[in-house]
Amino acid sequence: MTSAIQKFSLGVAVASAALAAQPATAQQAEPFKLGIVTFLSGAAAGPFGVPARNAAELAVETLNAGKMPAPYDKKGINGQPIELVIVDEAGGTTKQVTEYRNLVQRANVDAIIGYISSGDCLAIAPVADELKKLTIFFDCGTPRIFEDASYKYLFRTGAHATMDNVAAARYLLAQNKNIETIAGINQNYSWGTDSWNDFKASMQALKPGIKIATEQFPKLLAGQYGAEISALLVEKPDVIHSSFWGGDLEAFVLQGKARGVFEGRTVVLTAGEPAMFRMATQIPNGTVIGARGPHGLFASDNALNTWLRAAYSERYGTPAVYPTYKMLQAILGLKAAVEKGAAGKPEKPATEVVISAFEGLSFETPSGRVDMMLGKGHQAIQATAYGTFKFDAAKGEPQLVDVVHYPAECVNPPEGAKSEDWIKGGFKGAKC
Repeated sequence: MTSAIQKFSLGVAVASAALAAQPATAQQAEPFKLGIVTFLSGAAAGPFGVPARNAAELAVETLNAGKMPAPYDKKGINGQPIELVIVDEAGGTTKQVTEYRNLVQRANVDAIIGYISSGDCLAIAPVADELKKLTIFFDCGTPRIFEDASYKYLFRTGAHATMDNVAAARYLLAQNKNIETIAGINQNYSWGTDSWNDFKASMQALKPGIKIATEQFPKLLAGQYGAEISALLVEKPDVIHSSFWGGDLEAFVLQGKARGVFEGRTVVLTAGEPAMFRMATQIPNGTVIGARGPHGLFASDNALNTWLRAAYSERYGTPAVYPTYKMLQAILGLKAAVEKGAAGKPEKPATEVVISAFEGLSFETPSGRVDMMLGKGHQAIQATAYGTFKFDAAKGEPQLVDVVHYPAECVNPPEGAKSEDWIKGGFKGAKC
């Protein structure tokens, strides 16, 4: 396996290169340089960023060897070997804008896939159009990206957070129609506030008269939640909603369990699936878990999913969690769009041709079909699922029971509708 390392910018960027073992010849195809941005340090790295990085490296090695299951068995991207340039997402929005510019202007990448933090996505979105660089958001969830603006060079291959919270509300009320009060503990930035607002509005639309016990918004990466847990314990809601992720989620589970906040009520963790395997003995039975789509244990049986589960587990010794699925989803979407734009020709298609091919594209993934149906064809919708956590002591492994799948058209707003208006209007046009 050949390898090269590129370093640039503020001393943070890391890279791997052309993961296929091929001799360098004059006839060898020009590489497709792909920038990858994900958390490699900090509290978000272990549960989110590193699994996403692992998925990128595994996928690129497999694609370059031509060993990905159909319809992705053509080598590389349209025959070009993929070369990765990987950047750490840690450091805040100002730093990420600088890193993004470096990927475009110094590393000369052909496309960029990245960003877990919704704050980073909101900062990067206008820069992508400014620099005219094909960019794919693989994970961040705020619906504001394409509901508040329009972009030419930007795509998001995962559904936004409205889906997570509409489905959570439907799941909770189907499981327990006697819910009277709800509360939230969510990070105080776009992801947390958007998630809570959509969940609260969905619960109120589905069950008018439901009461809000308390709304807690600690700082992102606060790590300590004593005051917020005290407020939750005082108010005693029937349901606690949290879109916490990464280190914040793990800290909340440990601190909340120690103080009994999970007892006598239902806690829903909309982004909780990555913690299932890291904290299998800490998450209380009965916790409602989401994976931001039909990923991980929710994923359907297909050749791509069979490959991912086996290959990832064999290489990394741990199950593939949803950031893994979403990174792979973005890479496969990019490959599908470029090869559609190439129309069988060996030349690298122009960016504008790839954009036209990407808009409105439907493509297959380990999690099923993805449809680029919102944001003028730049924003994906996808089905999703929720389940209830149960630790199987006999097997020593976590499980999800009472799993319910929701069609994409049930939990995503239609094209042209803002999530907030669609929810408050009673989910007009939803097909459940």
